[in-house]
Amino acid sequence: MTSNHRRNLSRFAMLSIVTAVAVFGLKLLAWWVTGSVGLLSDALESIVNVVAAVGAFVALRVAAKPPDHGHNFGHTKAEYFSAVFEGVLIVVAAVIIVVTAVDRLINPRELEEVGLGLGISVGATVLNAVVAWILISAGRKHRSLTLEADGKHLMTDVWTTVGVVVGVFLVAWTGWLPLDPLIAIAVAVNIMVVGTQLVWRSGSGLMDSALPAEQRDAIDDVLDRYRADGIVFHDIRTREAGHQRFVQLHMLVPGDWSVQHAHDLTEVVEGDLHAAVPDLNITTHLEPVNDPRAYEDWRLE
Repeated sequence: MTSNHRRNLSRFAMLSIVTAVAVFGLKLLAWWVTGSVGLLSDALESIVNVVAAVGAFVALRVAAKPPDHGHNFGHTKAEYFSAVFEGVLIVVAAVIIVVTAVDRLINPRELEEVGLGLGISVGATVLNAVVAWILISAGRKHRSLTLEADGKHLMTDVWTTVGVVVGVFLVAWTGWLPLDPLIAIAVAVNIMVVGTQLVWRSGSGLMDSALPAEQRDAIDDVLDRYRADGIVFHDIRTREAGHQRFVQLHMLVPGDWSVQHAHDLTEVVEGDLHAAVPDLNITTHLEPVNDPRAYEDWRLE
């Protein structure tokens, strides 16, 4: 995937920014006409959405930069920083919602213009849901954790609004005012879980975690075809950084082969690996199969 193509992904982040600003305005209006703490908490989360969308836009632009003298392997890990940032913001938004809701439990107040406020919130939710689906789909298609995280963030906002709308409707119907902040607290707990999972996943990428089992199995399937011909592979290590995947391995061939012969086979093996796992960066170390030193392995502690 070229740098220009990766840079074009930032248009999805721009869509997220525009949507976040529009939704924040709608939700703020819904809170203003009703006075609902649930709708206020929903609006507060949308402020976080705006900040997170801007962070995603910057991260995608940085991640699209080609390798340079200071970053020989590129800048793709910038996406992990964005996802961590977004996950933290989700948790912060949840805390703000809880604090606001507890205050309303202590100091309840009547709601006003409920029908109008709920109508505005529903419109904002539909807009969020559509854009969230677009971002998540694009993130999975292009293996962009930033876009997927931004989409999931917007989707948590959708569920927040659904919960709040239900709560506000029930308050208006039953007249039981504590229900409004209680619904807000329940929704906050749910989005806090989502934010924590996002931070954990991003942290795993920053720690150079190995490729998922599906990709590792695809690599092993390719190598097994050559093992059947007497070629030995060992010390196989994998990692991923954003959309990029990396594998390094030792390839042991007969010692009496010419350099050209060994190199030709390496090109074929690497070509098959590229076909099996897209965006795979391969480092192959050639060694003679009859040399005992060639079997020295990197040990996992």
